[in-house]
Amino acid sequence: MKKIFKNEYTAPWEKAFDKVLTPFDEFIHRQTTSGVLLMLCGAIALYLANSQWNEVYHHLLQIPFTIGVPEFQLSKSIHHWINDGLMALFFFVIGLELKREILVGELADPKKALLPIIAAVGGMLVPVLIYVSINPSGNTLDGWGIPMATDIAFALGTLALLGKRIPKSLLTFLVALAIVDDLGAVVVIALFYTETISVSALVVAAIMLFILISLNLGGIRRSSPYVFFGMILWIAMLKSGVHATLAGIFLAFTIPMRPKYDPARFLSRIHELIGKIQHAYKREPNIIKNDELRFRVRSLGEGVHLVQAPAQVMERKMHIPSAYFIIPIFALANAGIPIEWSSLSSVVTHPVSMGIAAGLVIGKLIGIAGFAWLAVKVGLTTLPHDLNFKHIIGVGLMGGIGFTMSIFIAELGFAHQAEALLMAKTGILIGSIFAGGAGFLWLYLTSSKPSE
Repeated sequence: MKKIFKNEYTAPWEKAFDKVLTPFDEFIHRQTTSGVLLMLCGAIALYLANSQWNEVYHHLLQIPFTIGVPEFQLSKSIHHWINDGLMALFFFVIGLELKREILVGELADPKKALLPIIAAVGGMLVPVLIYVSINPSGNTLDGWGIPMATDIAFALGTLALLGKRIPKSLLTFLVALAIVDDLGAVVVIALFYTETISVSALVVAAIMLFILISLNLGGIRRSSPYVFFGMILWIAMLKSGVHATLAGIFLAFTIPMRPKYDPARFLSRIHELIGKIQHAYKREPNIIKNDELRFRVRSLGEGVHLVQAPAQVMERKMHIPSAYFIIPIFALANAGIPIEWSSLSSVVTHPVSMGIAAGLVIGKLIGIAGFAWLAVKVGLTTLPHDLNFKHIIGVGLMGGIGFTMSIFIAELGFAHQAEALLMAKTGILIGSIFAGGAGFLWLYLTSSKPSE
């Protein structure tokens, strides 16, 4: 312990009781750090794919991995486990974020939500139109959904580098926009990027979803039943032909957002328990010897848990593995793009890579900034008091950072077209780097430096 003032001591663990972060601040911090990790892992994957380790890198991703018992087994390559398994957990976190934002966050207030919703719709629609205009027919048309997506971790990480040059409300606007964008991507994946449908597997998935909803309506607040039936839901979705990652979204929307104890009941319970804890402590201060004291403290912990919404508790717990493990691993497994410098010009001018890059850079800018400007001009909504259209243009550019979700959709759209997939990933890389760099420079040059 470290002495601070006379007769006052503190210990490192005491800081945990004083540290207060809003859910939004916590979200921003983790997404920003995740963006840095994404950049690092993406760079490592690019290096591996263009070095003497290229064959080893791709061989490791194709190693089969089997789980289950002899009568029931799931066997997939490591690459598929990452894209179908780990990414289901990522989509689970996305679903929890969506639910929170819709119920109590930036999307809960229609007046505040309208601007990022309209901007997000424009940011999805215009890139698709640009891509389709360049790839109007044939197999390359399958990639139309790729430039729709915005990578929230990369975009927030880039935006956060500007520090106090930008108002906090711009971060809030980008978060709300990116979450609506994610919802749009989920709908597109569900409706347009599915394989052969298995009706029997879908029936099992529907039964699991019914059970999960019943648990919610029945007041079950423990996470274990949701995890158990959520696993069965994921397996059913995997077998159904509808992409398995959507099980994460469905599961997230069944997790209760209402706690068991309301704050008033919690406070009453706390006052009662503190009195009993003090009484037990007076009889025996050593908690190891005092069973009653230990029991009362454990009851206090139970109350603290039950006064929190289960969905928010799970979102907080899952954010760390999602931001610091799942997304970096996905980048390592999917960002390895072999670059042939001798034929780079033909790759860049390929209709797929050109359509995606143009959609991300030009389409996102026109869609986000243009639709937001129209919405304000016609009186549908207003800009927050500390934002101007220079800020919106910057976010429109940064919205073109489409790394994670864009690569994910590319893997679905061009699953059996190796050349088109390579072109798509190249377009994503070029478009994302250009959009992120241009957005950063624009906001850096147009935003005033904060006073000391």
